[in-house]
Amino acid sequence: MEVQLGVIEARFADIIWEHEPVTSTELVKISAQAFNWKRTTTHTVLRRLCDKGLFQNINGTVTSIISKQEFYSLQSRKYVEDAFQGSLPAFIAAFTNGGRLTPDEAAEIYKMIDEATEG
Repeated sequence: MEVQLGVIEARFADIIWEHEPVTSTELVKISAQAFNWKRTTTHTVLRRLCDKGLFQNINGTVTSIISKQEFYSLQSRKYVEDAFQGSLPAFIAAFTNGGRLTPDEAAEIYKMIDEATEG
């Protein structure tokens, strides 16, 4: 799944993930406060996010099709693919260039590597 979101779409998606399940009426109220949007704008952006396969609006109740974590994981993988030709070591080298990992960060990364390479 490849989904590109603009900054405002991403902020709106984060609001939905934070409040789901949420009614479209409640989203209109939240969007009016957060973005100063009119009802029609909220419904237009919601429809776009539903069309992109992130959310569903069934009888006025909005829920996610994929979780926030799944979405950002897919985006991260796509970034590594595009920017580093899919090389996770190249990404980590670029990420740590000029900086050091704390012992806690290193331990967390080692744990993730162990979990990803088990059985």
